[in-house]
Amino acid sequence: MNRRSFITTAVATPIITGLTMSETAAADTPAATTLTMTLKYGDVTIALRPDLAPLSAARLATLAGQGFYDGCKFFRVIAGFMAQTGDPTNTGAGGSQLPNVPAEFTNDANFLTGTLGMARTQDPNSANSQFFICFDPSPWLDGQYTIVGQVTAGMDAVNQIKKGVGSNGQVQDPDAIIKMTAA
Repeated sequence: MNRRSFITTAVATPIITGLTMSETAAADTPAATTLTMTLKYGDVTIALRPDLAPLSAARLATLAGQGFYDGCKFFRVIAGFMAQTGDPTNTGAGGSQLPNVPAEFTNDANFLTGTLGMARTQDPNSANSQFFICFDPSPWLDGQYTIVGQVTAGMDAVNQIKKGVGSNGQVQDPDAIIKMTAA
């Protein structure tokens, strides 16, 4: 499996159209623009990018506010590429009970070290709760995946996340998010 198809095949949640009223309102409100993710290696500060992806940023803030990400594992981690999380089943096939988010692709930003992207199936409109953090620049993702945020502090903690083995990056005994909050 190549890196391009990796994230595409990781999420298998069904497509449900529409967003909740609170998510639609949150997409128009700049209040929750920072996430703090606590890992065993330290805290990670993430600046959400509602200017690029208002619906996806609102989704991550909503789920973080509900405690959804607390305990989610980094089930796929590929050294030199990315760490993926956000599935409560820790299988890569799960998501939240909320409807999927439509694609918010842009050519105005690039996947760089510390960029957060929304994971999805081959359907561009299937992002739900799963996201990934790039370890290194990943230009082949530009314009193909929704950029939803950027790590602004704590990338050293992200770099310590246990790496997977093989081309699919499956992790045995994976690290988990201890707590993720929105501010």
